[in-house]
Amino acid sequence: MAATVPSVPASLRQIQHYMKTAAEHDKRDVVVAYYCRLYALQKAMEIDKKSPEARQFLVSLMDYLEKVKKEHPEEAIHNEVVGQAHMENYALKVFLYADNEDRAGRFTKNVVKSFYTAGMLFDVLGTFGELSEDLVKNQKYAKWKAAYIHRCLKNGETPLPGPMLDEYPDSGIGIEDFSQPGSSFLEAPGGMFPTPGVHAPPTTPQDPPAAAYTPQPANPPLPTPRKSPPQEIVPDWQPPPNPAGVQLTALHYQKAIKFCKYASSAMQYEDAATAIDNLSKALRILTTGKDV
Repeated sequence: MAATVPSVPASLRQIQHYMKTAAEHDKRDVVVAYYCRLYALQKAMEIDKKSPEARQFLVSLMDYLEKVKKEHPEEAIHNEVVGQAHMENYALKVFLYADNEDRAGRFTKNVVKSFYTAGMLFDVLGTFGELSEDLVKNQKYAKWKAAYIHRCLKNGETPLPGPMLDEYPDSGIGIEDFSQPGSSFLEAPGGMFPTPGVHAPPTTPQDPPAAAYTPQPANPPLPTPRKSPPQEIVPDWQPPPNPAGVQLTALHYQKAIKFCKYASSAMQYEDAATAIDNLSKALRILTTGKDV
């Protein structure tokens, strides 16, 4: 018999959005659905584990997650290192899709939903430990952007694309502004997440964005000019040639760094096979320039 997802009791309504995101991914990506519910379980235990309805929900959700693990052999569900890599790539892919749409000025409820979903997926990454500084920045930015665009659309205003230094992150706009009951885009039939293969990121993301979006001061202080003797003009610095004669771009190095990070995490868990696999992928990129 297939496992049944338990209903969320009123005392645990704070986790409802993670459970909803999980439900939206049951057929799209079972790994994402699994970790969304696992994170919801962890948060639920922090909120209420004493009331009868909460205890019943927690036990039922634990049973459900155990059945999912038995029914699905995906390595990302059974190996946290692989699971973390999968979730991080997926969250960043959703974030990048929303950010590209936003910067192109295509402000729709799908963009709001994607920013909102990305923010929650960054939350879910907390299942694996503390988030990196870059992920925290993307997490805050995604939640702020979702709230900002939603507010503009609701008020009939045209949002401004990209980060706004005067409003982010202390804009006073909170995710709760559009996550309350009655927010139409959350209850739309079929959900607002774009259909895979049309505009949305593919089901299994591959590459995160090259850099996080870090707001810079609007008026940075200028350095004090000082006289210096004329110097010979030095040509722009060029990276040393690749030993294999392959032309590598910054993106190649970003990918290689990513796999080295995964290998490092695997070694912390004494998982030699995963570490070797990721290091091999990094070496292949650096020696051939080809994607893995």
